[in-house]
Amino acid sequence: MDTKQALCRKLQTAQRAIERKMLNIKLKDRLPTKEINPVITQVIDVVQYIQRQKWRWAGHIAREKDKRWTKRCTEWQPRSGRRDRGRPETRWMDDIRSAGGPQWQSKAHDRRKWKISAEGYILQWMDKTSK
Repeated sequence: MDTKQALCRKLQTAQRAIERKMLNIKLKDRLPTKEINPVITQVIDVVQYIQRQKWRWAGHIAREKDKRWTKRCTEWQPRSGRRDRGRPETRWMDDIRSAGGPQWQSKAHDRRKWKISAEGYILQWMDKTSK
């Protein structure tokens, strides 16, 4: 399990604790998580929300016309000397590229299609964290 997945698990645990507190359910009641109804609490899943915002931000950055600092920072790849041993760490863009394909920036210019493809990206992430 990598750091992103561990962080997602911690966020989901905290969210479930908040929902239990909202519904006044104690841990000793041994009520399964699936029975805590998110419809009653009306709380959005935190991991889905984070991934949706990340996808929206990636589309926003890809549609920028000029070379603003946000776009330059997102695309920046440091080149300082030798690379460390082992597998390179995954970058912010690697998640977007895996779901959107290598030409994701050109796909992001069509807002309607980009918004539709967000659901696939979010579901892909939810599958990773549920394992």
